[in-house]
Amino acid sequence: MKNGVHLITYADSLGGDIRELHAILKNNLEGALVGIHLLPFYPSSADRGFAPITYREVEGRFGSWEDVESLGDDFDLTVDFMVNHVSSHSSWFKDWIEKGSDSNWDGLFIPVDRLYPDGISEEDRKTIYTRKPREPWIPVEFSDGSVRNIWCTFSEEQIDIDVFSKTGRRWLKEELSALSSHRGIKMIRLDAAGYATKKPGTRFFFEEPEIIELFDRCKAVTSPFGVELLPEVHEHHSYQERLAGWGLPVYDFALPMLILYAFYSGEASPLAGWLKRCPRNCVTTLDTHDGIGVVDVADLLSQDQIDFTVNTLYEKGSNMNRRYSSADYGNLDLYQINCTYYSALGENDDAYLAARAIQFFAPGVPQVYYVGLLAGVNDIKLVEESRQGRNINRHSYSVKEAKEELERPVVKRLLELMKFRNSEPAFSGNDIKVTLEAEVGVLVIRRKNGEYQAALKVDFKHQTMQINTTTPDGQSSIVI
Repeated sequence: MKNGVHLITYADSLGGDIRELHAILKNNLEGALVGIHLLPFYPSSADRGFAPITYREVEGRFGSWEDVESLGDDFDLTVDFMVNHVSSHSSWFKDWIEKGSDSNWDGLFIPVDRLYPDGISEEDRKTIYTRKPREPWIPVEFSDGSVRNIWCTFSEEQIDIDVFSKTGRRWLKEELSALSSHRGIKMIRLDAAGYATKKPGTRFFFEEPEIIELFDRCKAVTSPFGVELLPEVHEHHSYQERLAGWGLPVYDFALPMLILYAFYSGEASPLAGWLKRCPRNCVTTLDTHDGIGVVDVADLLSQDQIDFTVNTLYEKGSNMNRRYSSADYGNLDLYQINCTYYSALGENDDAYLAARAIQFFAPGVPQVYYVGLLAGVNDIKLVEESRQGRNINRHSYSVKEAKEELERPVVKRLLELMKFRNSEPAFSGNDIKVTLEAEVGVLVIRRKNGEYQAALKVDFKHQTMQINTTTPDGQSSIVI
């Protein structure tokens, strides 16, 4: 993965399809991006692409594989592979429902009675880590009239698969190989990876050593194609540290909340402490297609600090309502908070640019979500129409609207900061020093590569930043 700024976007969020997306990026963001994480563009039945019907095709209204590969000619591509589930409308699942044990895909899915032949106890049920306010299975009627409960962690259209069975191993190898073979794909994100391990008597989440064996198998398939893997695991930060210790790239999902706490409180000690110890082989985000994660920051902030940050976020977030992060709007408790990052910072341009600067100076490779790229505000209308809280940060921009947003001063300043991150030699080195000045509200991050240095100073109380660079020819100050 190139060490520069990558964009996260849906195929139809900046323009109506992949060709329009490509044109906007190529014609308007020269030098600002090195890669694209193209969110699921396959035929899907739910969750805006995350219930894949097949990986062999591109959703027709988005374009074709030729369009995807053409995008990959100009930007390194990251794409998604849902290692935990497929669509209930997929040919794999429908064939199994029709033929049962005679299906070529028998063993790919997980009947509850296979895991618990004598039934699941109340104690075992309480141990299972769930994401929805319902049982983690659904009743399914087969063509012969029989009904069985089938494991289903997320929505009813996202049927869990058994990647450890003989059939699942074959399926995984075939589908990952086909996906990795496409030109331009440099990284595959293993979405919902933590949920792929299911052992009776456990949490059904990130069970070892099975999870390590799964990643090793996936890596054995993608490595010959030169494709890296990026496991997506939203949980306590210690999971990311364990993954990094296994040599895998990881997400830094703790960073967004730590930055918000620093801006809200004026106190940057927790943020500085994390930046000193966080994995260096990470991918950083402030915003994604999901909400701002809360569970990831446990123990890095105290519970009082988390509560303070959450409460302040609801106060500052434009038109925010706690209901948008509740079960009524598709979420379970405060696993995540649905809000754009720009709105979370009170739509303050200087604070927002300083937050992005921290992300760009932090260890790792930065990704910027397309709404964040355009400093987008909460889309309350879309939330109320869809009754899905995460849609608050999923506004789709027409070509005309996107070009208009690119002319806003805050967006122009962000693009200059992105270009700086991509071109400054200091970021090519791994020498990173993080300090707090006499006041705990002033953070300094220094990046060094040989004789090239770049230093960021952020004053959280006054919400200002300063960037200085040092080259073999001297020093300079950069105004963003």
